[in-house]
Amino acid sequence: MLFSLFSAALLIVHPQKLFPLSAWWALGTVYIGLPFFFLLKIAFIGGEYHFGPVFGLLLLTWANDTGAYLVGSRIGKRKLFASVSPKKTWEGTLGGIAFAVLAGWGIYAIGWFDTLQDGFALGLIVGVFGTIGDLVESALKRHFQVKDTGTLLPGHGGVLDRFDSFIFLLPFASGYLMIVS
Repeated sequence: MLFSLFSAALLIVHPQKLFPLSAWWALGTVYIGLPFFFLLKIAFIGGEYHFGPVFGLLLLTWANDTGAYLVGSRIGKRKLFASVSPKKTWEGTLGGIAFAVLAGWGIYAIGWFDTLQDGFALGLIVGVFGTIGDLVESALKRHFQVKDTGTLLPGHGGVLDRFDSFIFLLPFASGYLMIVS
């Protein structure tokens, strides 16, 4: 609360300098913070903690990323959005979705999703919205002219690069799970 009051006072005194910074800070808080609210909703569907859906969504995200890379690097020809992410292809995107849907079946089989429909639907949600999340993060990096979002994970583009898809898809996965629960 003190930070908020201090920030508000500075913003009132120096709006020309601090308004753009405050706007980016607020956007970052929503972009990163809000999805974690949905993560908690997923983990506590039905009022009890369930780790399966959370880890299942992580595995689906990684299956999507892996499938997109494997298929796209081997047979990818048609660029998805070259101005934002020059290496992403439509073939890779469809391969990622296929891997995620198949992984959804496997995650259902081990009991982390309630129904096979959930496995397939969440695989599709992860494939589509995870890819959009990755593109959004790539667009932000291009706008700010940065290659990596951090140095904690060298060679991986930063921690945000590893979780950009995941945080973007959480509201959509949460919405689906709340509807079917």
